[in-house]
Amino acid sequence: MTQAAAGKAIVILGGGTAGWMAACLIAQRWPHAQVTLVESPEIGIVGVGEGSTPQLKYFFDRLGIAEAEWMPACDATYKLGIGFHGWSDRAGYTAYYHPFPTALDSHTAPHFFYNTRARRTGRDVVAHPDRFLLPARLAAAACAPQPDANFPFEVSYGYHFDAHKVGAFLGHHATTKLGVVRLQRTIADVERDASGDIAALLCDDGERIPGDVFLDASGFRSILFEKTLGVPFQSYADTLFNDRAVVLPTPRDEAPPLPSQTRATALSAGWVWDIPLTTRTGNGYVYSSRHLSPDQAEAELRAHLGVGDVGTARHLTMRVGRVAKSWSHNALAIGLAQGFIEPLEATALHIVMATVEAFLDAVDANGFTPAASAPFNDTIAARYDGVRDYIVAHYRLNQRATDPTGYWAEARALSQLSDPLKSLMSAWFTGADMAALIEQMGIGRYYSAISWHCLMAGYGTFPDDARLVPAGPDIERIDMLKIDDFLDRCALNFRPHLTHLPGQPN
Repeated sequence: MTQAAAGKAIVILGGGTAGWMAACLIAQRWPHAQVTLVESPEIGIVGVGEGSTPQLKYFFDRLGIAEAEWMPACDATYKLGIGFHGWSDRAGYTAYYHPFPTALDSHTAPHFFYNTRARRTGRDVVAHPDRFLLPARLAAAACAPQPDANFPFEVSYGYHFDAHKVGAFLGHHATTKLGVVRLQRTIADVERDASGDIAALLCDDGERIPGDVFLDASGFRSILFEKTLGVPFQSYADTLFNDRAVVLPTPRDEAPPLPSQTRATALSAGWVWDIPLTTRTGNGYVYSSRHLSPDQAEAELRAHLGVGDVGTARHLTMRVGRVAKSWSHNALAIGLAQGFIEPLEATALHIVMATVEAFLDAVDANGFTPAASAPFNDTIAARYDGVRDYIVAHYRLNQRATDPTGYWAEARALSQLSDPLKSLMSAWFTGADMAALIEQMGIGRYYSAISWHCLMAGYGTFPDDARLVPAGPDIERIDMLKIDDFLDRCALNFRPHLTHLPGQPN
């Protein structure tokens, strides 16, 4: 801990997963700071998603919290990646799997890259991602990402969980193990000092909560950043249409197997998530209100789930974009107050972790100074924009012909794309080396070359089959049977999800 942070009063406005995650990270890193979290008893958690990237495992490992402790308490299951269904109508490409890349992929990914490039240039070779990567096989078999002891490769994975329970679990850990003070208050106003910094939160009963550093975890209300500091919001609505969600959980099928993947299924004006928990299945339809009314969306979701009028649906409004700066004056924005990119790739908690840890690193290196905040803001903005580009590519490159609302055709016609995304698409369609370009552009830290290849190849964005020609002597013949054998034997080291899930009977 630096001298700059010693003795500082850190005040977090807003609980939920984002607020409590930040409280844990700060209190652990800066044990001599005074961390207080203020949450309103009247305001609930939005909780639009219940999935994570592998960074959540890093977070719990960092705090020293074992899976056996937190997973059963939060109805959590393992997540190997995301299965995409119906985003393409091309024969052989109606579904594909986006894995979390693992150490083992270094053995097969080069063959995948090679064959996709050969097929992009008109050669009739196998190029579907599911044939080349182990996590696709494991997810198809509903295996847990926990291999036998003699398997020498680590497998990356995330989790599915109940967002409300994770927030409550982290709140208990922060207050009982890390000394965070929890206040239940309703904030009526925010006090600023002569320099423009935030001086205190003012409660509706007249209480004043002073601080040196404030974190805004107040959700879409963005009380500190937009309402108090006037930090502008930069919308992504020109390229990401979805601004609504309708959520309807269903009971979990008690019969095995328990899936170890999120399922993202394209519907008429967006997509539906299917997230398996130990107690229920989380379902939600993320859609565009320009193409579908809330009643139409709920009806389509119910028809998709086959539940009729059973259960009560919850309707949510989303604002997609980010604040122009995540660190302004003496305040840091996190969670929905900072920004939101629809939950297609479950990046929300990943960005919270990246933001808080980058902030702590910046302060430890340069204190609470412009020398620290300026590069920090550039880094976080680039991360948001990098994630946005990957999400936009899902829509821009869709191959879905079934389109009663015109939503998918409009998405394919998007022209206001970032320069990095334009460069990637140009490289793909001209047969260039995508992996080399991703490394050259430095964007692999947001999504790896494997992720980009899975997306573009998984949709079948190749020349029409009628235009393909057999691979000639200039093309290396990848022995697919050998790859199948290699991955099949690797998969023998993994067991069904339920048998390796903490808190479940084996």
